[in-house]
Amino acid sequence: MVSKRYFSDNAAAVHPKVMEAMMAANHVDTAYDGDAISQSLDAAFSDLFETPAEVVWVATGTVANSIILAHFVRPWQAVLCHEEAHIEVDECGAPAFYAGGAKLMTLGGAGAKISAEGLQAKLAGIRQDVHQIQPAAISITNASEYGQSWSPSEVGAIAEVARRHRLKLHMDGARFANAVAHQGCSPADVTWRAGVDALSFGFTKNGAMTAEAMVFFGDSGGAGVRELKKRGGHLLSKGRFVAAQIQAMLEDDLWLQNARASNRGAACIAAAAGDRLYYPVEANEIFLRLTAQEAAILRTQGFDFYDWGQDLARLVTSWDQDERAVAELAAAIAAL
Repeated sequence: MVSKRYFSDNAAAVHPKVMEAMMAANHVDTAYDGDAISQSLDAAFSDLFETPAEVVWVATGTVANSIILAHFVRPWQAVLCHEEAHIEVDECGAPAFYAGGAKLMTLGGAGAKISAEGLQAKLAGIRQDVHQIQPAAISITNASEYGQSWSPSEVGAIAEVARRHRLKLHMDGARFANAVAHQGCSPADVTWRAGVDALSFGFTKNGAMTAEAMVFFGDSGGAGVRELKKRGGHLLSKGRFVAAQIQAMLEDDLWLQNARASNRGAACIAAAAGDRLYYPVEANEIFLRLTAQEAAILRTQGFDFYDWGQDLARLVTSWDQDERAVAELAAAIAAL
């Protein structure tokens, strides 16, 4: 059955190659993360990012973000992020929970992207004394909550502020693959070369079953990361099945192929939407201006999606979205 649902790429199918990799891992091996596949990830990601990397698998994006930030900040410190960041709006306080109460300090910015100027202004308003919480990290999301991708130069501007104030820079990359596919740059250019210390590399939205990677660049990882993972209950006994998913996604750049497919679907819909677009489409999320009546018309044709506030809708395409269904939706939008 062809799906006409555009709620979230979280609900997409698992790629057959990922299923095959999990089946191939279904044999006796060392438990937890001592298996051969888990042990191979550092080298695989080091090749991908063209620099030594320390990689730790986890099952969800929330825990990837939370462990990285808990590793970077102490309970009396803070993380600077956008007011609509996933860590602020959609993770039920998990970053603060893992970090023992560390605060999220939010600021605005178009397209759910913070700016270097906004960061600098926020930091200038924080007194350097024991009475005020001091930031220790910055978190940005690529692609952002409004589907906006970060260029290497944009990331570099944020990193420059981070360096000046001795702050760690984290990138929430739940849709990192889609952002890289849109930018047409190397993964290295938009991460460590631009100044990112650690990346939450998302695979679940892009063809995996349940697999994310915490990627640490330089000396940003080390002692404490795996202890946080164990203490939080995320050291799975049969972790090789998570590692196998990631390995399969990296092989022959399947992660990038899948992202390009979902981006193509979004671009097709965007081309038909015209001035209905709330933001340019730079990944696989489309935000459309739709009245309640127009949304109802689309739904009577079998399409469904999230309402995103008054007269606004969010549609998300997936790697496995049927091209015919995408074309039908594009035509239906154009006909409104």
